[in-house]
Amino acid sequence: MEIERAVAILSALAQPTRLAIFRLLMKAGAGGVPAGKVARMLEAPQNTISTHLSTLAHAGLVIGTRDGRMVRYRVDLATTRDLLDYLMKDCCAGNPQVCLPVVRDLDLDVSAGCAPQSDDDDSEGPTP
Repeated sequence: MEIERAVAILSALAQPTRLAIFRLLMKAGAGGVPAGKVARMLEAPQNTISTHLSTLAHAGLVIGTRDGRMVRYRVDLATTRDLLDYLMKDCCAGNPQVCLPVVRDLDLDVSAGCAPQSDDDDSEGPTP
């Protein structure tokens, strides 16, 4: 990843609502969340959320997939992984094993976080 790409991605996240959307979609996993539900969950107008989702999509952080009349968004894990790799690549003067305690301290179960989840409330109106 080039520095310009990393800056563009980080810039997209450098706004409270967009960061909240990204975190919500990360939590949702591979199944993603319909745009209307994102708006309801964050208690924000749908057009505002759509604008933020567009910015995140333009940065390559989220992918929108049409599902009938709605668009379901999910995090692009490849881009997210590339960004994290870029940020951690030169960790501790080229000794990434020194950073392993930091990763372990996060206590993440990455296998469980990416499983599709059923979503009973996917209904929403048309997406602009």
